[in-house]
Amino acid sequence: MSLDVSPALLDQAERGEVDEAAFVDCVRTSLPYAWEMISSLVAQLKVDGGQFADNQTPPPDEQARGQLLRALASDAIRGALQRHFGVRLAFQNCHRVAVFPLDSSVDERLARFTSVRAQLLNQSPELRDC
Repeated sequence: MSLDVSPALLDQAERGEVDEAAFVDCVRTSLPYAWEMISSLVAQLKVDGGQFADNQTPPPDEQARGQLLRALASDAIRGALQRHFGVRLAFQNCHRVAVFPLDSSVDERLARFTSVRAQLLNQSPELRDC
């Protein structure tokens, strides 16, 4: 299961509209490794500036790796995180998460990061089964 959904949040979803802040909090508590990874990258981007900030260190275990996959593979979770943090998220392999500012001046760099070429160049035998 991806998220630990409280009865109150589930009730909200069953009634119709869901408060996005409550959903984001559910993601934060359900996927703490993914939340911390993205939060720290957002902070790094704000402090360092530049076109993006990324993580190249594999997760410590399969549970952490699963959290990243669930957070970034779900359109709803990914979109909510992007809106919450005010960034665009990019993902390569099973661990390379990057945050890009919403500024259109980094569109070319984002396109390069998410290109087929970049995906191929970011491969290694160690990551084959991630």
